[in-house]
Amino acid sequence: MSTPLAGRAAIVSGSSRGIGRGVAERLAAEGAAVVVNGMDKRAVDDTVAAIAAAGGAAAACVGDVTADGFAEHFVQTAVREFGGLDIVVNNAGFPWDNVIQKTTDEQWDTVLDTHLKAPFRILRAAQPVLRDQARADEEKGRRVHRKVVNVSSIAGVFGNVGQAGYASAKAGVFGLTKTLAKEWGRYRVNVNSVAFGLIDTRLIRAVGDNETITVGSREIPIGINEDVLDRIRATVPLGRFGTVAEAAGSIYLFCGPDSDYVTGEVLTCGGGVTI
Repeated sequence: MSTPLAGRAAIVSGSSRGIGRGVAERLAAEGAAVVVNGMDKRAVDDTVAAIAAAGGAAAACVGDVTADGFAEHFVQTAVREFGGLDIVVNNAGFPWDNVIQKTTDEQWDTVLDTHLKAPFRILRAAQPVLRDQARADEEKGRRVHRKVVNVSSIAGVFGNVGQAGYASAKAGVFGLTKTLAKEWGRYRVNVNSVAFGLIDTRLIRAVGDNETITVGSREIPIGINEDVLDRIRATVPLGRFGTVAEAAGSIYLFCGPDSDYVTGEVLTCGGGVTI
């Protein structure tokens, strides 16, 4: 069985559930050793166990991506457990929506901190490791490409009603991606982004399912009104929402060797929808 990512170490933020878990499992299946992250220890441990049961390698890093010092701890977990860092996937995030006149500073700051500041901090913490590895490769005459994939959204491309903070943060991810593609080309690090449309995870389940996520001391309701879901689904040219496996596959495109000459790009994975 081919394992194109054998010997690679990856960190995936927000990887205990949903798209992030799908990404962690896909990278592990392709041979990478993966650091799994989330705030719920039980969910993180479950993902690590599932990867191990499938024959993969994984380590846990429980924590909030917005916490001071988390980024350094996340990166060093990969270095300590797996001897280096080759793939960074910035995936952690959640919507906390409202029209702008009803959006509080707390909502705005929380969404920007999670979706833009946290990836910035993680990449800043990763830079010394990636730089030193590139120098070591150069000294040994090796050409090794390492990969960064920043998760964004079609809301960052087209905007979306009730998502001033989320769309602003996700648009900022594009600027971060394109800037680091220029800065890190000398290290042979490819930096790309995937902008998702509607992927079938708990974040877009019907409101009646009473799902929440914990943000600090708050429980934030998640989900979308079923009538709204039906209207959105009708606008998707492919006629359905994407699956977690399909979302993970689009991220994997930027992690494998076939994308070694692709950097600074934004791939839309949304079934053709433009909101």
